[in-house]
Amino acid sequence: MSSYRFCRTDDIGLLVDALNRCWRPHFPDEEPVTPAAFKRSIRDLQVWCSSCMVAFSGADPIGVLIGAKRASGTLIHQIAVHPDHLRQGHGRHLLTSLSSKLAILGPPRMVAEVPGTFAAASALFSSCGYVEEAVLTDYVWHGKDAATVRDAAAVGGAAAVGGDAAVEAGFSRPGDAPAVSESFVIPVTVDDLEANGLLGDEYPPTCWERSVQTLLARKDEIEGFAVASAEQIEAYILYRDDDVVALRSLVEDGAARLKLLLTHVEAGGVRSRRFGKVHPAEISTNVLASLGFAPTASHQLLVGMARSH
Repeated sequence: MSSYRFCRTDDIGLLVDALNRCWRPHFPDEEPVTPAAFKRSIRDLQVWCSSCMVAFSGADPIGVLIGAKRASGTLIHQIAVHPDHLRQGHGRHLLTSLSSKLAILGPPRMVAEVPGTFAAASALFSSCGYVEEAVLTDYVWHGKDAATVRDAAAVGGAAAVGGDAAVEAGFSRPGDAPAVSESFVIPVTVDDLEANGLLGDEYPPTCWERSVQTLLARKDEIEGFAVASAEQIEAYILYRDDDVVALRSLVEDGAARLKLLLTHVEAGGVRSRRFGKVHPAEISTNVLASLGFAPTASHQLLVGMARSH
């Protein structure tokens, strides 16, 4: 006989076991979930144990839902049913139970970011009233092997942008980028961006794992560069390992500053970068194409509203 229950903060061991029993059979190439990794998801993604559920057959976990909660809504971060118990209504019961709880406690918005190849998962969410709000696209960037950034000048360790650097970033001559010639490429941190008011309400929409909240939680693991003038930060890139976590220009320049930043990153030996789950309102596809980013996969951003069932 099946049973279901919401979890508590002392259920991390149970949730780890349920994920390894129910999620990993569908994704055998993934590393087993550990308590340490699960605790990192609590810190980084705001996973809430009270928004997580486990389905049981006797004492054995046969289904699991992992929910992450912020003021903006709840993310269905993971949902999985053991292969021996598929098509028995467990996934739907997990989703509708959380929906009923959030209809009382809030927030009412519920979202899921479902890979475009997961037709069964998409059908499950659709059957529970979720609708597609946007398509999130994965991109990969491959640098130019010949590209290097030559410091045209240095002020306090900051490389001046313009002159030879503009040529090597892809402009035919320095005069093609006059608006950038008095700016500088400097190291930048998440704290720097926050101090300059760039992580506030006007931050563009992103996927959950690259949101402002996640950037702040992971700030000690994130590196970056910015193009800055004497007055302001004009463009910036943030990255964590091989993943771009933010790419933004604050001026209209035909993506010249972003191109310079990518050239600067490449000069440090990086030849490729992943930019995952890019929201269409985050940065235009034309800009990404001009920078050399190629799409590789897509995800549905599905949205539902909590209601009693």
